[in-house]
Amino acid sequence: MTFGDKTVIDGLTFDVRPGETFGLLGSNGSGKTTTIRALLGIYTPTAGRLLVQGRPYDPAVHGGLSYLPEERGLYKKETVIDVMTYFGQLKGLPRAQASAWSLHFLERVDLASHARTRLDKLSGGQQQKVQLGVTVMANPEILILDEPTKGFDPVNRRLLLDIIEDHQRAGATVVMVTHQMEEVERLCDRVLLLKDGRAEAYGTVTEVQEHYGGRMIRLTYAGVLPTSSAYVIETNEKNYAELSLTSDADAQVVLRQLLDAGVTVRSFEAGLASMEEVFLRIYGADAAKEA
Repeated sequence: MTFGDKTVIDGLTFDVRPGETFGLLGSNGSGKTTTIRALLGIYTPTAGRLLVQGRPYDPAVHGGLSYLPEERGLYKKETVIDVMTYFGQLKGLPRAQASAWSLHFLERVDLASHARTRLDKLSGGQQQKVQLGVTVMANPEILILDEPTKGFDPVNRRLLLDIIEDHQRAGATVVMVTHQMEEVERLCDRVLLLKDGRAEAYGTVTEVQEHYGGRMIRLTYAGVLPTSSAYVIETNEKNYAELSLTSDADAQVVLRQLLDAGVTVRSFEAGLASMEEVFLRIYGADAAKEA
């Protein structure tokens, strides 16, 4: 995908399997949203194509695909219930069914009292809930969600993730563009990390964690951590440390080394690097702060 003489997406190929949740990740400017817009025909791709069930994507044929863009847009001079009912009818629902579904959704996201309120009178977060409702209405087979929880507080983020997860369990295929690594760990089966328009990492969450993050030990302690060929100290502050294990190191052996060195170990957890740690290693701390 090029704009003028600038290549934004270069040689990118990936597949999303039926029924999975797929994470499209990357720092700001890595090409995530451009990839989605080119695939859906919002941008005219200079090369490549999107296949749905083995056939070139055609909105007239693949009506079971629903897209939540990063830039939200609804008819803000209309009431919430009128907008949702209208979009439900566009998706093929009878008016009464679309209205009933909308009221049920508004109840779930604590907006039932605003059903007759104009959209432009709602807060940004409330409008975002309405847009998600429009997106998931009529149970689409494929959901493409660009930053679905952007700007939400933890309580509302969890609520919206629960809704997405419900559709996932019901068999929907979900593609998520997100900067929230905890969302990736909770929902995603596989991920693609874009860097400068190319695939930097691609696979299951566990595969990516193993390849780019490796095995970690997280501990709280008192004393002085000894140097060791079994680990690299990644973080060490206020009696909390994160140790990256070398390829053949054993976590229990490391624990014994610490105890033998006189370190008082208060808590000790061995596992894979988190997706946030993977993100930092691929993009660097500056990119993670931007995200």
